[in-house]
Amino acid sequence: MILGLHHAQITIPKGSEDKAKEFYCQILGLPEKEKPETLKGRGGFWLQVGDREVHVGTEDRFDRLTTKAHLAYQVEDLAHWRKVLVQNEIEIIEAVPIPGFERFEFRDPFGNRVEMIQSV
Repeated sequence: MILGLHHAQITIPKGSEDKAKEFYCQILGLPEKEKPETLKGRGGFWLQVGDREVHVGTEDRFDRLTTKAHLAYQVEDLAHWRKVLVQNEIEIIEAVPIPGFERFEFRDPFGNRVEMIQSV
């Protein structure tokens, strides 16, 4: 039996942890969660997102702009996040509408596709 989702992982280029922490921890305001000692030497970092985790790993020679794979962050104030991202020069991509939700997409500074979604 599958009980739920524990974490999801995205990747960034090796050595770009500081830039990624600036985006994910400072701009998006996600708190960093300490990795277990046994995994600290592998690079990357972990984020706490509500009661789940996003693991940010490192991976080179991968074109993140070619994939539709993404994370969708559920938010309470979609307009706020649109404003924050635009102020930080992140291009907003209008998403195809789906019933019961407002949403938009963007690419993080490394090319990862990200969605912000709000129930209506």
